[in-house]
Amino acid sequence: MKSFTPPTRILMGPGPSVVHPRILDAMARPTIGHLDPAFVDMMDEVKEMLKYAFKTENALTMPVSAPGSAGMETCFVNLVEPGDKVIVCINGVFGLRMKENVTRLGGEAVVVEDEWGTAVSPEKVEQALVENPDTKIVAFVHAETSTGALSDAKTLCQIANQHGCINIVDAVTSLAGSELRVDEWGIDAIYSGSQKCLSAMPGLSPVSFSERAIEKLTNRKTPVTSWFLDLNLVMGYWGKGSKRAYHHTAPVNTLYGLHESLVMLSEEGIENSWSRHQQNHILLRDGLNNLGINYLVDEASRLPQLNSVLIPQDQDDLGVRSSLLENYNIDIGAGLGPLEGKIWRIGLMGHTSRKKNIELLLSALKDTLQKKKV
Repeated sequence: MKSFTPPTRILMGPGPSVVHPRILDAMARPTIGHLDPAFVDMMDEVKEMLKYAFKTENALTMPVSAPGSAGMETCFVNLVEPGDKVIVCINGVFGLRMKENVTRLGGEAVVVEDEWGTAVSPEKVEQALVENPDTKIVAFVHAETSTGALSDAKTLCQIANQHGCINIVDAVTSLAGSELRVDEWGIDAIYSGSQKCLSAMPGLSPVSFSERAIEKLTNRKTPVTSWFLDLNLVMGYWGKGSKRAYHHTAPVNTLYGLHESLVMLSEEGIENSWSRHQQNHILLRDGLNNLGINYLVDEASRLPQLNSVLIPQDQDDLGVRSSLLENYNIDIGAGLGPLEGKIWRIGLMGHTSRKKNIELLLSALKDTLQKKKV
């Protein structure tokens, strides 16, 4: 056995994105203890910069020491109790995962379903709340990674709030890539991932909880069913002040990387990051149109950082993706569920979202499509 040396890839799929060299350098710095005063100071900086990224003043804003799926579970396991009625909006794979969380926790899931590739319908959510006035929570995916559809989080949260419900929002793909304003939009519980538009490594899940969400958590009738994800315990480690209670051994070097990615986001400016992702999406869109490749999602609901495009009828899905990987080191994503074999998912997230990557992909696609016609 020898040391593993990975190939150099241009990651243009649904995640992870290309990790910036500055972040890789940060992760290579000396490991210190997870209760070291210097590390505790860095933890506080991470929390402050995450508040900037989320556009929130929520005190309970922190990264969960696990990937985005654990961020999802953190929100649901802390806020859903047995018997709670939860409206779950499903317009792709990750809405289905939300429903799975609710049912496993003993909650009652009321499904609002929209066609894959479309945004969540505010009208359907409103109707579901009228028909289910005892609903406690509304849960939806802001940026559905499986389809490339962007839903109107501001409107959906307003509807939930008007009916006295808290909301849970999946922002795994939207954080730092699309406009997201936690406080202004009235978002109560939100989770994301480090490996998408933050362009850090996989393995951390930023979350943020409003005072309303914390009130529901602290007034639970039943204990949180997960020890590791119980925020009542976790906040002893991620809370305020220099004195921290041991909860778990944090992934020290991975947090170095997240810290560096957030420093870089602050240097660029969050609004500039949103704009960069949109401008590069337009560049990709125009190039794909010239190749005769069309989008799954209507332009009004289209994610700039996750482009779901229809596979031309004369092309082989796996053959094209394999050729791009083998000949150009470009990795794009396949479709999931009912969209398997029907779409490609092209990511323009974080450090991947650069003009030279788009130009290389378009050139490689043009060459590959000509050679791979069925």
